[in-house]
Amino acid sequence: MAADLNLLTANLNQIFSDKVVSLESRLGELTLVIRADDMLSVLTRLRDDAALSFNQMVDLCGMDYSSYGSDVSEGGAYFSSDTSALAQAGKPRFAAVYHLLSHTHNMRLRVRVFAEDDGLPMLDSVANIWPCANWYEREAFDLYGIVFTGHPDLRRLLTDYGFVGNPFRKDFPLSGHVEMRYDPEQQRVIYQPVSIEPREVTPRIIREEQYGHNKTVG
Repeated sequence: MAADLNLLTANLNQIFSDKVVSLESRLGELTLVIRADDMLSVLTRLRDDAALSFNQMVDLCGMDYSSYGSDVSEGGAYFSSDTSALAQAGKPRFAAVYHLLSHTHNMRLRVRVFAEDDGLPMLDSVANIWPCANWYEREAFDLYGIVFTGHPDLRRLLTDYGFVGNPFRKDFPLSGHVEMRYDPEQQRVIYQPVSIEPREVTPRIIREEQYGHNKTVG
């Protein structure tokens, strides 16, 4: 297995010598990071090059790399991204991660592509490379707000029509923006502002300074 990983690493470095941002091996798996401008050419060759032959995309997921913040705002508990280490370092926040499988070589590869604009994260659609990406990209668009240009039908997949925000973003309010209920007078489901009171959800290990310390039993 180590020999296979070494061979794959050598092939990737040779074929994409000027396009590899990073290539890292952990727990027996390779993660290749490439730039958004290079993604279509790189991913297409990963599929078509005989030395690689990653003919199947097993999974595609969005990621928000903001770090966890324990601050509690006036509106309740939030995952705060504006104070994240990534934001302070000026590094991209959103990425798409592609999990690829080569049946020919019995090898797996993870490819990560960061969107350059945190305010409007955009990446090219790979639905023309792996058709199964269609719904995966819709899911990442719905939950993270990543726009996949060139997608044949980019619309929400899991949330309702008119849903506000992207629920997997770390700065999305835990109580949401609206709630829905059935109105017997109007005989339909209606939306209204959230009425529940936000509760403290910061993990105790962060919230309590002495959490986990041994206590002396007297």
